[in-house]
Amino acid sequence: MNGKKNYIEELKWRRMLQDVMPGTEELLQKEAVSGYIGFDPTADSLGVGNMVQIMTLLHFQQCGHRPIALIGGATGMIGDPSGKSAERNLLGEEQLRHNQACQKKQLEKFLDFSGENAARIVNNYDWFKEFTFLDFIRDVGKRLTVNYMMAKDSVKNRISGEDREGMSFTEFTYQLIQGYDFYYLWKNQGVKLQMGGSDQWGNITTGTELIRRMDQGEAFALTTPLIKKADGTKFGKSEGGNIWLDPARTSPYKFYQFWLNATDSDVSNFIRIFTLKTQEEIEALEAEHAIDPGKRVLQKALADDITTRVHSAEDLETAKAASEILFGRSTAEDLMKLSEGDFLDIFEGVPQGEFAKTEIEAGVGIIELLVKSGFLSSNGEARRALQENSISINKNKVTLETTVGADQLLKGKYLLLQRGKKNYFVVKTA
Repeated sequence: MNGKKNYIEELKWRRMLQDVMPGTEELLQKEAVSGYIGFDPTADSLGVGNMVQIMTLLHFQQCGHRPIALIGGATGMIGDPSGKSAERNLLGEEQLRHNQACQKKQLEKFLDFSGENAARIVNNYDWFKEFTFLDFIRDVGKRLTVNYMMAKDSVKNRISGEDREGMSFTEFTYQLIQGYDFYYLWKNQGVKLQMGGSDQWGNITTGTELIRRMDQGEAFALTTPLIKKADGTKFGKSEGGNIWLDPARTSPYKFYQFWLNATDSDVSNFIRIFTLKTQEEIEALEAEHAIDPGKRVLQKALADDITTRVHSAEDLETAKAASEILFGRSTAEDLMKLSEGDFLDIFEGVPQGEFAKTEIEAGVGIIELLVKSGFLSSNGEARRALQENSISINKNKVTLETTVGADQLLKGKYLLLQRGKKNYFVVKTA
């Protein structure tokens, strides 16, 4: 491993190391190691919360090791109780296969699948589909006591929780199944390390224990901290719900804004975890940020980096241009370039009204439009605003004589009305 970065040290300075089994660092310094992380295929897209583990694998590969992403086709049929307060709905095989295919495509954007330490993707359904229940309880179930399994936090917390509903046998067996994944990969593919979030420590160490008890083997484990915002709220969510990597679920504009809006108390943590910037680069940015926090140097560097890697440089520029539109520093041409999704995302929460499309196609006077759409309250108010030259449609100033027609509709259905710099109103035609 001469010349390669020390993986444990890399995780430490990036604030990405929670627990590590004794001997792990020595193993990683001695040889190129195959290590894996499991991904839960309960959605057809990974979210920004999964980015912690994607970055864990990416740094692992850049330090000279062989990363494996395990997509849990079998475990996804059961549901991991770790960190959950209630049992979730189970998905069918067809939906799981669709989700797995989508997640695989996303993972391929981040990891290098060529070269001597090429990344691989595996699916635990491949080794569980022929494993009968009787074989499993005979060969695996007998290796661990109920006492051992009950001592795990993921079990203990559910059984002693406030709701007292406990957990089903299905979820109780989850740690055995995940433990067998580690055993199978250790036995058949030479995998010596499993990584994951700190809530997975119990499941991961069940795997190392199975390897020891079934074959007297040795394997290793490490976990990353669970990311929380400084205010205690859950990372990876916005007012609109989860932040996804799929642009069809979360537009590049919304994705960019999520990172741009990181607080000063969070951004130093986020830029270490979610970018590939070096320690020197980050410390230089922090020093610049400290001089004038209002310029949001750290937030911009973070948002630029991760939006480019998850989406593209072109998507980043589009997201930046879209951001300028909301704050008035843009033109009608910029507005016309927006996709419908970006337009709706930018003006989400802005007051809206409706207007008959047939009337606009026939040509409608500006005062009638302003009042009938609900933007302004009366003809008199509309006339005064127009005389003050404070009304724009689609970023173009309008006058008392203006007639609005179909050629002005954005995406064939919207008009953006504006009074002054920041008073926006969206008209949707029907």
